[in-house]
Amino acid sequence: MILGAVLAGGRSSRFGSDKALAELGGRSLIARAVDTLGSYCDRVVVVGRDEAPAPTVPDWPRPHMGPLGGIAGALRRAEAEGFDSVLTCAVDSVALPENLLSVLSPAPAYLETQPVIGHWKSNHASVVSAILQSEGRHSMLAFAEAVRARPVQCDDVPANINTPADLAAMER
Repeated sequence: MILGAVLAGGRSSRFGSDKALAELGGRSLIARAVDTLGSYCDRVVVVGRDEAPAPTVPDWPRPHMGPLGGIAGALRRAEAEGFDSVLTCAVDSVALPENLLSVLSPAPAYLETQPVIGHWKSNHASVVSAILQSEGRHSMLAFAEAVRARPVQCDDVPANINTPADLAAMER
């Protein structure tokens, strides 16, 4: 079983407002991400928010730890609930390729250009937890290296919306 996890705990500082609630084509980015992951996964959660269009999970070990804190929260939940793996994406990951799950399987693997889009084994929860509690690098790539994840190139690179201008360009 695969748990989908939308990473939505960021501060949206470059965007200037709550990016998760920004609309693209009349739908919020968070709703789009939940629906998209739902097409690949047995269940979807949103990590790092109190309210969302899916069950929520807190970042671990605390809020504002970046994407790795969101992945840690998702992996810990997945491991506790018996999921085999977790498919992650950011709240602003738009237009994920239809073959994303097959491209990222078997886990662990991630999109080389956007490491937050990845497929991770649930039993790697202890690895990410150890990284976040260490003095070392708290980065996605440090985690990917620690679990020997494969970087995957993808022809259909998903959009990444960081600013209102990026969102406006996607609308066009």
